[in-house]
Amino acid sequence: MADDEAATRSYLADFLSARGYSVLCLDSGEHVVSRLQPSNAPALLMLDIRMPRLGGLEVMAELGNRGFRVPTIVLSGTDNASTVVKAMRLGALDYLVKPLEESDLESAVEKALDDLDIKGCDSVDVDAGFSSSNKRMSQIRAISDQVSRADVPVLILGESGVGKDVLARYIHNKSGRTGPFIRVNCAALPADLLESELFGHERGAFTGAQRDKPGKFELANGGTILLDEIGEMSPALQAKLLHVLQDGEFSRVGGTHTLQSEARVLAATNKPVDKLVSTGGFREDLLFRLNVITVEVPPLRERPEDIVPLCNAFLEKYRSKYQSPVQQLPPELLSAFAAHAWPGNIRQLENNVKRFLILPDVRMALMELQKGKLSADTNSRASGSLKEQSANAAEGAEKELILRTLNEVNWNRKLAAKRLDICYKSLLNKLHRWEARGQVSPPPQPAGDSGLHL
Repeated sequence: MADDEAATRSYLADFLSARGYSVLCLDSGEHVVSRLQPSNAPALLMLDIRMPRLGGLEVMAELGNRGFRVPTIVLSGTDNASTVVKAMRLGALDYLVKPLEESDLESAVEKALDDLDIKGCDSVDVDAGFSSSNKRMSQIRAISDQVSRADVPVLILGESGVGKDVLARYIHNKSGRTGPFIRVNCAALPADLLESELFGHERGAFTGAQRDKPGKFELANGGTILLDEIGEMSPALQAKLLHVLQDGEFSRVGGTHTLQSEARVLAATNKPVDKLVSTGGFREDLLFRLNVITVEVPPLRERPEDIVPLCNAFLEKYRSKYQSPVQQLPPELLSAFAAHAWPGNIRQLENNVKRFLILPDVRMALMELQKGKLSADTNSRASGSLKEQSANAAEGAEKELILRTLNEVNWNRKLAAKRLDICYKSLLNKLHRWEARGQVSPPPQPAGDSGLHL
């Protein structure tokens, strides 16, 4: 990673090293350019936008000119929409605003490294993801075995973290297709950049397009493309996707030639697509094309028998990576894990196991569960307790205040965040959460806002 601030370098070095990553810290963009060679390219590069002489964007442009394609996360002290767009067009995987929040940083690094490993997965390996004694999971595996070789789209539903991408990779691996499996997060990029990511662009198609770039549909030809969080895709892009599904044809952004792709399309979302269709947020004809086969992955709280086997699978997967002395998880910790509701599902369970392997303190691990306000009984999730009523009332009051402020500023999110004295990203996260629950329906393009969702 490269940052001209010693404090930031020290923080990131400690943070990443504690999680088992090998970190090299540099204090300038020039050092990155001079030291980077094909033989010693890092798995991930983190660059500060503003550094003397050669900033992060300049470093990315220079590396691109030399033919280097190093996965990169960009760091910045300001949340500037135009800078985000430039970074993404240069190939940045993510954009984080200082001061860095640990959860955002950890999530960005994990997602970046997961996306690099085409044969890997976000949660567990493909076979372990289906080694389940749960009846519904066994049915899902049987259905997946049947449809894997059928050349039809599959729509995968389920909460965040349940392993929708694991199921998609399982279907691909069973399909017999020789092309790659490529995952695209439709929620990670604004509409114009997502179009370029999916379909590619021609040189000169827009500012910064210095060379022709193939899209994911070209790269996934003969393989499988997973459109993750497809509920976030803009209506205009949905129309272009529908054409690809109907005819297998598309054009690059700024291009005039028709290209073809035989990539199989899988789609995943944690949103209620039927409701999105009824409110006009999702094309009904596209839904008909996508849900030839629909599979809904149950949340972890509905298959508690899988928790302990998953814990043991994560233990085996990460013990050597983190050089952990832990040989087995303590019984009291396994018991606490088994009794949890896990709102973050498998991904949250995985992170807790990782944390214990790095910091093997049972008391601390149990405190983390309490701090997360997770239920101690997955089979009796009462909704009428005084504690939950208080939490719901507090959230309701917060939502009312935020919505009132947004209406006062004509849904200018940045101005609303400033008036409310909260972090802009925090405001976006709250709105996304309420949208997912169907509690908020903001205008599709707020006045005075960039329209960019981070």
